[in-house]
Amino acid sequence: MAQLSETYACVPATERGRGILIAGDAWSDSIAYCNGRSVIIRRLDAPLEATIYGEHAYQVTVARFSPNGEWVASADVSGTVRIWGRHGDRALKNEFRVLSGRVDDLQWSPDGLRIVACGDGKGKSFVRAFMWDSGTNVGEFDGHSRRVLSCAFKPTRPFRIVTCGEDFLVNFYEGPPFKFKLSQREHSNFVNCARFSPDGSKFITVSSDKKGILYDGKTGEKIGELTTQDGHKGSIYAVSWSPDSKQVWRVPVNGDQCGDSQPVDVGSQPMGLTVAAQTPELAIVSTDSGVVLLQGPKVVSQIKLGYAVTTSAISPDGNEVIVGGQDGKLHIYSVNGDTLTEEAVLEKHRGTITAICYSPDASMFASADANREAVVWDRISREVKLKNMLYHTARINCLAWSPDSHLIATGSLDTSVIVYEVDKPASGRITIKGAHLGGVYGLAFIDENSLVSAGEDACVRLWKLLPQ
Repeated sequence: MAQLSETYACVPATERGRGILIAGDAWSDSIAYCNGRSVIIRRLDAPLEATIYGEHAYQVTVARFSPNGEWVASADVSGTVRIWGRHGDRALKNEFRVLSGRVDDLQWSPDGLRIVACGDGKGKSFVRAFMWDSGTNVGEFDGHSRRVLSCAFKPTRPFRIVTCGEDFLVNFYEGPPFKFKLSQREHSNFVNCARFSPDGSKFITVSSDKKGILYDGKTGEKIGELTTQDGHKGSIYAVSWSPDSKQVWRVPVNGDQCGDSQPVDVGSQPMGLTVAAQTPELAIVSTDSGVVLLQGPKVVSQIKLGYAVTTSAISPDGNEVIVGGQDGKLHIYSVNGDTLTEEAVLEKHRGTITAICYSPDASMFASADANREAVVWDRISREVKLKNMLYHTARINCLAWSPDSHLIATGSLDTSVIVYEVDKPASGRITIKGAHLGGVYGLAFIDENSLVSAGEDACVRLWKLLPQ
């Protein structure tokens, strides 16, 4: 069997032209953010203790803790808000379709009874406030003509809601039930974020026009503007208040932070790359119509093949290449300088080849296909060494060998990882179900008993393989 040892949670997903929304819960010293279809909750004092909620059917855009820390409201690009329990089995309390387009932001009222959500929609339906337990509307939100990017609930009575968006407007609503009070047009570009101070006395908006503007929290009237001295040189996407309501932190865009790289032109879209373990400067890149041999950053040769290529692998010593095709065949080539000579074609698979991997001792190789089957081959005889590896229910995406070449692991679109012993029948497998939401796309052994997996949920997990 396999035991989950550690989960290395993913970072928040990024999107061009949008800030990253991170929620905090002071009761448990935790934060929540989104990546793909998952909501990730992490404790700041124990960051490896991550809780992942993956019940949304679409990409999640925002998640917020309720004021008492017991519930989480999360929303996605379909306009759906899900309210679920923070602890235990994370039971679903309610699910509401609040907008016809994506939800860009949401906030709880300070008493935990109402939620306001904003985003994109049809007509003038860009903002909605509702009761958390019934979904009943608690106001009308006129005044915006384009997508609303941010909303905020005044944390003290009398309650107020402020919204802002792509129409350059900041709208102020009184209630409940909430009604339009006034509109401010102090910004000259998208207004990206609005936040009330913790004491509710004021709120601030920040914009792509590089400005931050302060307003009275009770009346919505402008009371000031952040100084431009030593200010931002680009768009401001997010803002947050200090606990004493006296300071704000702003998040700008500061340009490219990446290091230098050396691009290599392989002539067409690369579909995969593998390196010869014993001669790591030698690599092979597969393209849709052939393969490219690399010696460091230098292209040694570009070889066109007469079939649709899906994946490839190079042997540890660099003397052999296996190319998988869309037709389910494995083409084995010997490497002679800058040329490939076909030595054999293997036809065991019944689906498109999706992965090929040599064993560390170079005595075997494994292959997998889109028809959920994996095969282990003897490299010398080119006969099947382990068969009937048909326990996945969807396409196999990746393969990995243990350092001693005794175990082979497969990862699949069905969210599972299966580990086989090469010298035993496939029926004696170890299965890790639900390893990654959305499918498993990467595997690697650390040692004979430790397996690392990665998946569409953007998380990395460490599994300990225990004796059967």
